[in-house]
Amino acid sequence: MGKNFGELYKMRHIITYSISPLEQRAFAGYFSKGFPNLLRRMKNRVFRIVPQVVIGYVIYSWATNENHRSIRKGFEGEVE
Repeated sequence: MGKNFGELYKMRHIITYSISPLEQRAFAGYFSKGFPNLLRRMKNRVFRIVPQVVIGYVIYSWATNENHRSIRKGFEGEVE
């Protein structure tokens, strides 16, 4: 009656390995190795990320306040 699916073609000189999905451990070492590694990486990068976020927030809040101030009725700008 023919061959089953997966046995339609015989490949020569190619070796494949596989493991059953029931034998895999998807979260092996997640809490013992993964989470401490995440904390270590965050600690190493905090001084690169935080200053940029703070500078961005200061610029954003200044621009928002300046926009609200400039669209008020009776605004003439800076007088020199």
